[in-house]
Amino acid sequence: MKEFVYNGQPSRVVFGAGTLAHLEREIELLGARRALVLSTPEQQGQAQRVAEGLGGRAAGVFARAVMHVPIETAREAREEARRLDADCAIALGGGSTIGLGKAIALDSGLPIVAIPTTYAGSEMTPIYGITEGGLKKTGKDARVLPRTVIYDPELTLTLPVSLSVTSGMNAIAHAAEGLYARDGNPVMNLMAEEGIRALARALPAIRRRSDDIDARGDALYGAWLCGTVLGNVGMALHHKLCHTLGGSFNLPHAEVHTVVLPHAIAFNAPAVPEAMSRIRRALGVQGNGSAAADLFDLTLCNGAPVALRDIGMKEEDLDRAAEIVVGNPYWNPREVGATQRGEIRELLQKAFDGIRPE
Repeated sequence: MKEFVYNGQPSRVVFGAGTLAHLEREIELLGARRALVLSTPEQQGQAQRVAEGLGGRAAGVFARAVMHVPIETAREAREEARRLDADCAIALGGGSTIGLGKAIALDSGLPIVAIPTTYAGSEMTPIYGITEGGLKKTGKDARVLPRTVIYDPELTLTLPVSLSVTSGMNAIAHAAEGLYARDGNPVMNLMAEEGIRALARALPAIRRRSDDIDARGDALYGAWLCGTVLGNVGMALHHKLCHTLGGSFNLPHAEVHTVVLPHAIAFNAPAVPEAMSRIRRALGVQGNGSAAADLFDLTLCNGAPVALRDIGMKEEDLDRAAEIVVGNPYWNPREVGATQRGEIRELLQKAFDGIRPE
């Protein structure tokens, strides 16, 4: 019998096509009066329409969210929320925008309503990340967990297929690492396996027909489950690698997770055979093979990048990346420290070249 501790996160989920129509109701339930709508510059039009729909409840729009939440952007957004006397933040978009909402909440305690338009899963976690001086620092704080999450598959119909696949693989990474987390538990294992299964089913369907609302719903369902896993258990080597490559080398978040995942799983596989079996079962794979190779194949067959060199990484930076990873590692089922620097450097080289794990 495995001993464990389970602590559910206090958040409200509103799920279904057309649920954006309930936004004003959800703001009222929070007791809020003036909501600042956050987005990236690319989604400013959508954010403006949300603000217009709220009428007098909208304090304004801040459309400057960017990847990895630079500390400068976080400070600007916090000041704008104060200037406009906002008592609530609406984060419309993916991990960049929701991360910015968290940065505001960390400083002010403002409640967040998250409206995900990708499959990143950040909306279900009390984890925040802020990049300062070329290093991405992460932490956990209950104040940053969105109070309400509205999952409306209709808002994801315009998400390009390529981004849908990488965003979905990013979510799968959360669940895969959750299956061997030091503080894992049976409830999270069930959610992780179901989340991987839902996304593995949804991504090929979205690639076949991008306006398949049922597939989009499956993907958001999977993202919800995978994000919940990330919010309840610890992260390991995969996330340390991705935080390093994203924060220190400014690589695109979802694409980094997509490329690195098979290689991090291959590194950890000998130490966690049960987790590998669960991943393969969730992917619907039978026969001989490995979870790492199966994840690589899922990526490749759905047209997503499989090599770091294809998403902006420079080969001459691999040494520095390995040093950062082993210099301050996360807990991992296989040791990751100075004596493993060579193995981590080899892992990064394989990810750079896009080599399929054995």
